[in-house]
Amino acid sequence: MAPNTQRTIKTPDGRTLAIEDAGDPAGRPVLVHNGTPNSRHLYGPAVADAAARGLRLIGYDRPGYGGSTPQPGRTVADCAADVRAICAGLGLGHLAMWGISGGGPHVLACAALLPDLVTAAASLASLAPADAEGLDWFEGMGQDNADDFRLLQRDQEAARAKLETEREETLAASAGDLAELLKTLLTPVDAATLTGEFAEYLAWTGREGLAPGSQGWWDDGMAHASPWGFELSAIRVPVLLLHGRHDQFVPFGHGQWLAARIPGVEARLLDEDGHLTLETNRIGEVHAWLADRL
Repeated sequence: MAPNTQRTIKTPDGRTLAIEDAGDPAGRPVLVHNGTPNSRHLYGPAVADAAARGLRLIGYDRPGYGGSTPQPGRTVADCAADVRAICAGLGLGHLAMWGISGGGPHVLACAALLPDLVTAAASLASLAPADAEGLDWFEGMGQDNADDFRLLQRDQEAARAKLETEREETLAASAGDLAELLKTLLTPVDAATLTGEFAEYLAWTGREGLAPGSQGWWDDGMAHASPWGFELSAIRVPVLLLHGRHDQFVPFGHGQWLAARIPGVEARLLDEDGHLTLETNRIGEVHAWLADRL
């Protein structure tokens, strides 16, 4: 397997996007929208799985994270233009994609807005819109995430100050510190997976994504809490949705709500999974599903 390649591309408005290119370099392309806070860096076992299936796996830093230029005020929908720029820069005429957690709304945006490029999309543990009608948005959400979103709605200055503190904690955190930092979000099934290589990966990517500052993390939060800028009803490409019942990062109800509203979705609402387990245990089946549609 070839080593991961780091590169940058320019957007039409002059920003830089940092990209990690991995898996089979001659394979069929799959773009990854990682979670919040974000990093382009891809989890080793996911890369190995992609390579074994003849897939080229591409990650990118959303604006303001890692090596990508900030884009204050961006919406979820704005990521579609960045993905189009990535495809142009890499010479890709089509691709599949998956997104997890905070990357979930972004993969759904691309499914809705880039039907000429996106052949299929998989949404893993995605948030529902903050204004989702008929959804108790906070029911089942761990205390830290619920507190952060409520504070963002109530007092943006205080929310930004709290985010700066959390960034410093993330930059200082070792893999062994993550369970304590995330304790209000971890169900037993997720706590059990937060060890070894996966914990090291999460700690490292947190540091990498937040190294230049908090702007990307702030803009992600604002984008998630604001109108997304597209309609789920516009989606016409095949979508696979996975959500675990034991998820306190993004409650199971969010997955149920999305599954009822994405046209033609194949929903796998999983009784034994949490949030983190989707990345450690389910990426192989996601890649298999996408590969059949590339």
